[in-house]
Amino acid sequence: MKTKSIVTKYDSFCFYCGRPVETEHHLLFGTGMRQRAEGDGIKLPACGEHHVTGAVICRVHDNPMAECLSKIAGQLAWEKHCVAQGHTEEEARELFRKRYKESFL
Repeated sequence: MKTKSIVTKYDSFCFYCGRPVETEHHLLFGTGMRQRAEGDGIKLPACGEHHVTGAVICRVHDNPMAECLSKIAGQLAWEKHCVAQGHTEEEARELFRKRYKESFL
């Protein structure tokens, strides 16, 4: 069973334009990170154009600024979720760093 996004509650619509979702963009990836991010819901719903098929300026892949901003959004959502479970903001930031080996903030 796929985990819902913790970044947005609108899993049926592209995060960028509101069109119907065609795929998910995992905000963190690399050795073991994608699976961990999937389990934690650190992903965004996306249409094909805004994920990989549109012009570079319009898509998240191959666009360094869009990648950076999406990672920031993912980390902030994860930290918010952690704070809602009773951790302080500082604890949440440190827990993210330990779990994902870096901070994007």
